[in-house]
Amino acid sequence: MKMSRYIWMIMMGMVWCLSVSAQSDRRFIRNGNRYYQEQNYAKAEVEYRKALNKNSRNTQAMYNLGCALLMQQKDSAAIVQLQQAGKNETAAKRKSMSYHNIGVICQKHQMYGEAIEAYKESLRHNPTDDETRYNLALCMRLAKKQKQNGGGKNNKQDKNKKDNKEQKEQNQDKNKQDSKQQQQPKDQMSKENAEQLLNYAIQEEKATQQRLKQQQQQPQRRRLQKEW
Repeated sequence: MKMSRYIWMIMMGMVWCLSVSAQSDRRFIRNGNRYYQEQNYAKAEVEYRKALNKNSRNTQAMYNLGCALLMQQKDSAAIVQLQQAGKNETAAKRKSMSYHNIGVICQKHQMYGEAIEAYKESLRHNPTDDETRYNLALCMRLAKKQKQNGGGKNNKQDKNKKDNKEQKEQNQDKNKQDSKQQQQPKDQMSKENAEQLLNYAIQEEKATQQRLKQQQQQPQRRRLQKEW
């Protein structure tokens, strides 16, 4: 009888702890929702992360966090949270919303192939969502147009990189030529200076020899030292 009561007390304690934990993460979600409605997405993000720290399997916190990150232009982090929400969510409508938002992010970055797959996954869980259906049709048209124009964003980036590289190489060659041209006059001036100095030295030597010759021809004078 005592043992049964002891076990019952333990079970009640565990239920109470789980209840407190559930209330705690729901409270953080409510706080986050309030900040989100006030468009204070940074504070909303903090509250949703607190909720996940209390309950890492709370799919509502995952989805809401993904939305808060999306509103802050943190697209890569948003996709991670939305993918987790879509993977772990059991309610079809919420799962559909997660993949819809992933499609929105990919569409914004002109990643139409990924957006199409996300929208298709969203429609699998909510076939009546007209907005997702419209976005899917739009992305399919844009993807076709992108292909006809020779590729998408990545190809444009590669082309820009190639153009920049060629321009950089051309500029380097031009700088080398300019540097070479600037160095040539400097070398020529140095050579001219050396010739001038040599001519000056020769003239000085001749003048010195001439003076010595004249001194030898004149009678030498004795120079007396002056006493104090």
